[in-house]
Amino acid sequence: MFGIIRPCRHRLSEAMRTEWMAHLCGLCLALRGDHGQFARAATNYDGLVISVLVEAQSPADEGANSWRRTAGPCPLRGMRTASVAKGEGARLAASVSLVLASAKMRDHVADGDGVLARRPVAAAARRVAAKWDRAGARTGADLGFDTAVLVDAVERQAGIEALAGTGTSLLTVTEPTETATAAAFGYTAVLAGRPGNKAPLEEAGRLFGRLAHLLDAVEDLAEDAETGAWNPIAATGTGLAEVRRLCDDAVHGVRLALREVDFASRSQSRLAHVLLAHELERAVDRAFGTAGCGHAGHAGADGHAGGAGHATAAGSQDGSPHGAFGPPPVMPPGHVPPGAPPEPPRRGRQRGLIAGCAVWATLFCTCQVCCRDPYFDPWDGTRREGWCHKCDCGDCDCSGCGDCCNCCDCCENCDCCDCGGCDCGC
Repeated sequence: MFGIIRPCRHRLSEAMRTEWMAHLCGLCLALRGDHGQFARAATNYDGLVISVLVEAQSPADEGANSWRRTAGPCPLRGMRTASVAKGEGARLAASVSLVLASAKMRDHVADGDGVLARRPVAAAARRVAAKWDRAGARTGADLGFDTAVLVDAVERQAGIEALAGTGTSLLTVTEPTETATAAAFGYTAVLAGRPGNKAPLEEAGRLFGRLAHLLDAVEDLAEDAETGAWNPIAATGTGLAEVRRLCDDAVHGVRLALREVDFASRSQSRLAHVLLAHELERAVDRAFGTAGCGHAGHAGADGHAGGAGHATAAGSQDGSPHGAFGPPPVMPPGHVPPGAPPEPPRRGRQRGLIAGCAVWATLFCTCQVCCRDPYFDPWDGTRREGWCHKCDCGDCDCSGCGDCCNCCDCCENCDCCDCGGCDCGC
């Protein structure tokens, strides 16, 4: 699982988390349905943004049922059913994810990372990457999307990196990634029948690709220095202050581009807005070590945010009260946006001792008891917090309307929350 958008559960309402998981599971199942079980390894957090954008632009009169289906029990959901995204959005996300995952795999082979340094393993990885390229192209062709632009961008990347040196602009190195993500974002407008959205979404996708490339480089900088692997920041001699400026500018540019997009309705666009207008800023803070989880601002700099030397979620490196563009929204728990699909009901019956123990063993062996948050109790379906996600959140209170509406300080006409009578310009 990879990607730069990893929202903390404290910043999403129950309905938002349900939508997020619906798209994530929908992407995973689209990969399995079209390309087999192993293709599910290409599931990634950023790929589901494609599915979210298609749904956010689709005509509202189609109804939520046209975008969802009930999936069967899955070990990663505690052997429970769930409502998952379906249709062209999920399939486009699967196509793009396969092609870009194959590029990432070839990049690791070229760098000789881990077991991929061994020739037999590297040869097998290259065959898998080539297979994923062809599979992604087939699905793309079914949807009318030509993945050649993605493959071309991947092939040009190696040549650009070979020529890059001290003084080369980072934007020269990130251009292929920008081109690929711009094409993917732009085609969501075509699938949704809103061609007027193509230009602003291509701009948003271009900047998203820039961020993904830069943040990956920032997170790998220390490890690449130890292993001697190629890193665009080190190779071009760019200072981290300049990298941070480019990232902040890209976040701001994505927000400006989203203002030009004609979404179907506010309720449908909320998740897209939260992921692209707010979680991207969180991704930048996380990569540069300047923020913790969504409620860190309540815990203080020495609390859950990560201790001394880390700014709070409501702060920034330079001490400004709300960072460059203001804090992301904190959604009230249990808040269900108008028009949002309801969470499917959980099974009412309790499992017996033997069946429950069998499911618990599955959860434990697949690391869900530790890493999944939340997971569902194998006996009665109660939501449980994963062991690795248990944290001391202090006096965190995510239900305040004031916290929710502070998002409007950074985004004009912010529509990611519904604060009732609160006047935040939404």
